[in-house]
Amino acid sequence: MSKHSIPLAGVIGNPVAHSLSPRLHGHWLQRYGITGHYVPLTVHPDDLVEALGAMGRMGFVGANVTIPHKETVLRLADQVTDRATLIGAANTLTFRPDGTIFADNTDGYGFIENLRQNAVDWDPRSGPAAVVGAGGAARAVVVALLDAGVPEIRLTNRTRLRADQLKSEFGGRIVVYDWAHMNGMLNGATTLVNTTSMGMEGQPPLKINLDELDPKALVTDIVYTPLKTPLLALAQDYGYQTVDGLGMLLHQAVPGFQRWFGHRPEVDDELRNVVLG
Repeated sequence: MSKHSIPLAGVIGNPVAHSLSPRLHGHWLQRYGITGHYVPLTVHPDDLVEALGAMGRMGFVGANVTIPHKETVLRLADQVTDRATLIGAANTLTFRPDGTIFADNTDGYGFIENLRQNAVDWDPRSGPAAVVGAGGAARAVVVALLDAGVPEIRLTNRTRLRADQLKSEFGGRIVVYDWAHMNGMLNGATTLVNTTSMGMEGQPPLKINLDELDPKALVTDIVYTPLKTPLLALAQDYGYQTVDGLGMLLHQAVPGFQRWFGHRPEVDDELRNVVLG
């Protein structure tokens, strides 16, 4: 990209109209006085190869990637970070001046940074973490928790096979529980994470009994519509510390913005309010 052109970035998905990323990155561009644009890009799976090939030539410096392209872009990138390879998906692409594409996954980073910012005394090493769900988001969360030093991850998923697959990939610190025995896996756990869509607007709540959690446990949900999910409301009634899922979305955007626009942005209350509209 020549020094005379305006840097562009965007979010690639199908559908993508609901994405909060343009609002998020748009706020940062304005706040830091950076000349640049961030736009939603609806790209059909059949057109993905062509679209990615053209973006660098059109002045794009980067893009976020959402459903259904997060796995496919891994195969199309020229260079992939270790964490994106481990998770099996990418959410952040950088288009380099030499025409190559660099792929990363910042979901796990966003997950951990959200907890560090909003639960300052959270210590991942203090005890087992219980994780509900074994889909794409769970993979990012599991990798991040293992990285942060959690001694044991107790994992449950409606179809046990997916949880068993995660265990076979990520190994010894993961213990799989049957969905029917979900409450049992909370015994003494110091972190509880819901990575499923249960509790999201229009979805049934996660039915779970929080009696057995460690009294100092942290409960978090990666869903942020509503901000206070039934799980978080229940955890607050019990007196557990809670962190909502919006911060994960905000923090996962930081590394991409910094790479593309050359400024490390801040995640604060002002940003939360802008994104919530």
